[in-house]
Amino acid sequence: MAFAAEQCASDLLDTIPLVMRAIRSHMRSCRRPELSVPAFRALLFLQMHPDESMSELAEFIGLALPSISKLVDGLVGRELATRQGDPKDRRRVTLALTPQGRALLERTRQSAQACLAEVLAQRSEAERVVIGQALQILRPAFTPLPKPNHGKLEKKVLR
Repeated sequence: MAFAAEQCASDLLDTIPLVMRAIRSHMRSCRRPELSVPAFRALLFLQMHPDESMSELAEFIGLALPSISKLVDGLVGRELATRQGDPKDRRRVTLALTPQGRALLERTRQSAQACLAEVLAQRSEAERVVIGQALQILRPAFTPLPKPNHGKLEKKVLR
């Protein structure tokens, strides 16, 4: 049975919002609604990419810099993240998780994972195997490649 890339793309566009809605709904209704979905995603990003800038975080979350700045202000104010000047580039501000941020992220992740596991437990084992295999295929397909080092090329001296 042939399955066109366009049909896969259509199914992804129809399904991913439903999964995200379930995650948001769970995070709002859980006993510890300490973290919004954007804040959760921001902490996940900082865990995966320590010392990244606000611009990189904004790109990952899909928000404008003023919105990310407000989100980061809240995370820093709650001592879940730190904001520091980059010693190599005074114009750049880097972000990192604090131990409290790491702990809250882990608690929230475990809670969301338990909720998703309840939903997936309703599927047959064979279906869960297919879902797991599909996710293992999708992860590298949608994992961003490292960014090229623009503007930092060494100049060769011609003699």
